[in-house]
Amino acid sequence: MLYLVGLGLGDAKDITVKGLEAVRRCRKVYLEAYTSVLTVGKEALEEFYGKELILADRETVEQEADSILKDADVCDVAFLVVGDPFGATTHSDLVLRAVKLGIPYQVIHNASIMNAVGCCGLQLYNFGETVSIVFWTDTWKPESFFDKIKKNRQNGMHTLCLLDIKVKEQSLENLMKGRKIYEPPRYMSVNQAAEQLLDIIRNRRLQGEEPEITENTICVGLARVGAPDQKIASGTLYQMSTVELGGPLHSMIVTGTMHPLELEMLKLFSVDASNFENNAFEKTS
Repeated sequence: MLYLVGLGLGDAKDITVKGLEAVRRCRKVYLEAYTSVLTVGKEALEEFYGKELILADRETVEQEADSILKDADVCDVAFLVVGDPFGATTHSDLVLRAVKLGIPYQVIHNASIMNAVGCCGLQLYNFGETVSIVFWTDTWKPESFFDKIKKNRQNGMHTLCLLDIKVKEQSLENLMKGRKIYEPPRYMSVNQAAEQLLDIIRNRRLQGEEPEITENTICVGLARVGAPDQKIASGTLYQMSTVELGGPLHSMIVTGTMHPLELEMLKLFSVDASNFENNAFEKTS
């Protein structure tokens, strides 16, 4: 049996009872280690679960998935995912491979940023398409996520922005030379994401467009959701470019049309309560 087990968002104790029972009866336990991170390390998980964990990086999951499934036809194997197991498409691929090999599987769900984001007071059913904001480089500055945010906002919907994670990445030079040398991990912060959005707004104005999202659009920054030191800050997009929320992981929301109760909740986290309502009622088309 292959178990895909969600670990939740905080620490080792966020695993469900059902998930913990499954892990403890498995002969092999893999920890997916590239789509997200917990606030505790591998050692803390091993101590609480009572099991040795095998780290599964992007290369292992995407290119060597058969190694994870190798013994799942004769013994129990667990694949642990921060948040919920189906937060990334590569995990669906693992299930499809298991089915093709005739290996039974069970999914044990848990909280993920997709539902825990409601902690800021915005209603989950008012969210549109989720987007990912990637790190720009000197030669690659995609803007497709901005257009999706624009479409959500035109429909009055909020947008959850998942911010980029770079773990076990190679430089272009090392990649071309086949050297297994990896760059230090990088995690995009709310202020970095806001800066990129502001750059796009400036670029669009230079092209004669008045963007749907402006410097005064109300946004929400979230850091380490589910952890004891969770932080939430609401304010304008410009204010999000200056806010410091500490260590990873960060997410950001660009708001759409807000219900009065949503407004009242966001005021609890406002970085500038005196001007919050004026900006919150910025008109959308």
